[in-house]
Amino acid sequence: MLNSKNRGRPLAAAAVVSVLTVTAAACGSGSTGDGTAATTSSASAPAEKVTITVQTFGSGENFGYDSAVAEWNKSHPNIQIKYDNLAGNFESEYLPQVNQWLEAGSGAGDIIGIDESGMGQMAARPQHFVDLAQYGLDSRKADFPEWKWNTGVNKDGKLFALGTDVGGMAMCYRSDLFKKAGLPTDREEVAKLWPDWDSYLKVGQQLKAKLPKTSFVDGPVTIFNTLMVQEAGKAGNLTYFDKEQNLVVESNPAVKTAFEFTKKLSEAGLSAKLAAWTDEWAAGQKNGSFATMACPSWMLGVISGNAGEENAGKWDVAAVPGGAGNWGGSWLAIPAQSKHPKEAAEVLNYLTGKEGQLHAFKEAGGVPSTLAGQKDPVVADAVNDYFSKAPSGKIFAESTQSVSPIFFGEKHTQVRAAVEQVLLGADQGSVKWGEAWAKFVAEGQMAAG
Repeated sequence: MLNSKNRGRPLAAAAVVSVLTVTAAACGSGSTGDGTAATTSSASAPAEKVTITVQTFGSGENFGYDSAVAEWNKSHPNIQIKYDNLAGNFESEYLPQVNQWLEAGSGAGDIIGIDESGMGQMAARPQHFVDLAQYGLDSRKADFPEWKWNTGVNKDGKLFALGTDVGGMAMCYRSDLFKKAGLPTDREEVAKLWPDWDSYLKVGQQLKAKLPKTSFVDGPVTIFNTLMVQEAGKAGNLTYFDKEQNLVVESNPAVKTAFEFTKKLSEAGLSAKLAAWTDEWAAGQKNGSFATMACPSWMLGVISGNAGEENAGKWDVAAVPGGAGNWGGSWLAIPAQSKHPKEAAEVLNYLTGKEGQLHAFKEAGGVPSTLAGQKDPVVADAVNDYFSKAPSGKIFAESTQSVSPIFFGEKHTQVRAAVEQVLLGADQGSVKWGEAWAKFVAEGQMAAG
């Protein structure tokens, strides 16, 4: 899912997604229908009740596990799931806490969610995680795209995590504000306005001219990350580090291109200057202080949760400038400190399988990472009522078709947090844009150590 799936702040009402009904079934012996390894059977159920704690992050609807957990708990009286969403922001709140627990050997849940930006760090620490092959989950390889599977393999070649969602890209926009500005509101026509990012900037200037009190974008971070991951596909699939863990912030054209466009957007006065994942940012989604926001698929749950039911139908979804991209997506792993790794593996298997991922899609909008889940009519034919009945499954699936996997270094999260603060400072005026690139590079170097 992020963060990144830095999914934001507090939980709110669920987005209503008009899709086919998923018939939930308890995991049993044999196949689940999508190649999912069968790890649960009545014969293997524990004699005494076991509680498996699942820890995640994010705001809005975050991982979207409420209905999946409810279904599991109804049919598995001896293995109950306790679902804890610990924090809004992955990098600054959730990850430091989880790292502390992993190092201490206690405190972490039986299953933890990990954003894509933290997978490099976790893959470098195999001692902290259970080898999922011990519980037969290595049989799931055919369920996932190769890049999603390989990201869950650690430096020792062991499978330590399975994928949840992928972060296909789109652009969310306020159709009511577009209408006030005299711009098209139909999502197909809106997408034609911005085939590329320069066109997107021109649309922003048009809207700002008609609605001077309304910003075009939320802030610098979402636009920067969207463009950077798009450009990374042209630059060896790298962002801040190369595959030898060398810092390439200064030399990577993907980073510089995203930086320069973010600067141009900010200097044009189109930014609401909001720091992503803050209360003010969430309030901006609710009160219409900005008109567009780069949207990975999981962001739909964030926006609908933050903006509230009173704004249902005011938001819509169009293709992103450039037409493709993937930002975020998450994995689930079992810390080695879990006292119930076998039962945790059963729960992880369910949540990352087709059934669990379809529940999560209906609840939070995150596109499944399983191939069977992506092809299911629940996703392929999905219409999101909150977002003006947008065909969200089709839009997001198309955006990921030409995506290559992005490499994330072991210290990606530290560097990302540092450079994003420079972007925010420049956007808000505490750093001069003329000095921002040098500071951006310096802060990245310092964070990388």
